[in-house]
Amino acid sequence: MTLDEITAFNADWLAAWTAKDVPRLAAFYAADCSYKDPQTAAGLSGREALSAYLTGLFGATPAMTYMPDEVWPIPGGFCGRWYCEIGEGGAAGRMRGFDLVLLKGREITVNEVYVHTL
Repeated sequence: MTLDEITAFNADWLAAWTAKDVPRLAAFYAADCSYKDPQTAAGLSGREALSAYLTGLFGATPAMTYMPDEVWPIPGGFCGRWYCEIGEGGAAGRMRGFDLVLLKGREITVNEVYVHTL
């Protein structure tokens, strides 16, 4: 993918996170994807496990607005930095995050998420 395509992909993907749209979000991932974030230190394997995790996560968290900041192409994918406002206008906090994303075509095969509060 070109930088413009990665930037658009990342923006669309983060919009699905903001919308808490599990089916739309899961469609970004390969059936055999690997996913890790601070809540899933051992990681998750597969789109079905990721979808189940996201359903629970989204049901237990307030509104979260993800805003893309910058992306860097790497062999096989990209790294992306983003900001997130938790609750209305960030009333419940703010985070900055960084994703390692490996792709096969336009499907995410590996996603590692690193975050910290601001």
